[in-house]
Amino acid sequence: MARSRKPTSEEIAEFQRSIGPVRKLRHDKTGPVRRPPPPRPRAPVEPDKHGSFDSLSDSIADESVSADDSLFFARPGLQQRQLQRLKRGQLAASAELDLHGMTAAVARRALGEFIAHCLDKQLRSVHIIHGKGYGGAGSAPVLKNRLNAWLRQHHDVLAFSSAQARDGGTGALYVLLRSTRK
Repeated sequence: MARSRKPTSEEIAEFQRSIGPVRKLRHDKTGPVRRPPPPRPRAPVEPDKHGSFDSLSDSIADESVSADDSLFFARPGLQQRQLQRLKRGQLAASAELDLHGMTAAVARRALGEFIAHCLDKQLRSVHIIHGKGYGGAGSAPVLKNRLNAWLRQHHDVLAFSSAQARDGGTGALYVLLRSTRK
C-alpha cells in the first residue's frame, strides 16, 4: 500500500488548470445538525447513616389497594419475558425481608437498609413480605399501601409484582432491583 504524500505546488497548479474555473454552489438545505449533549446521570438517592430513605414520600395514592388486590409495577424498557418470569415467581429470590408486625416508620427504615444491603451485594431479585393487613384498625392495609408507594418512588426498583400463593400471595412481593455493576 502506497503512503499518501502532500501534493507539490506544481501538482496543485496543474490540477486547478485541468478542472478550470469553479464557483460555489448555493443550496437551500440546512447546515450540519448539532447533536444535543448526552443526558447527565441523576445522582442516586443515598441512604443516611441509618439506611432509611427520607426522600420516599409517605403519601398514598388516591386509590388505596385492599388486602386481596394484586400489585404490579414496571419501569419502561424492561423485557416482557423478564416481567413474566417475575410475576410467575421464576426469578430466584436472593434475599427476603419480612415486615410483619412493624409500624410504618420501622418498616420504612428496614426497607431502606434492606435495599441498600441488596444493592451493595449486587442482588437483583428479592422477596418482601408485608402481610395482608387484616390486623389493622382501618379497612386498607397500611404496610401494603405504603410499600406500593415507596417502591414506585425508589429509582433502584425496576419492577415488583404480588407473589404467587406459594410465596405469600397478595401479602408479599417479588422485587427486581437495578444492577449496580462497578
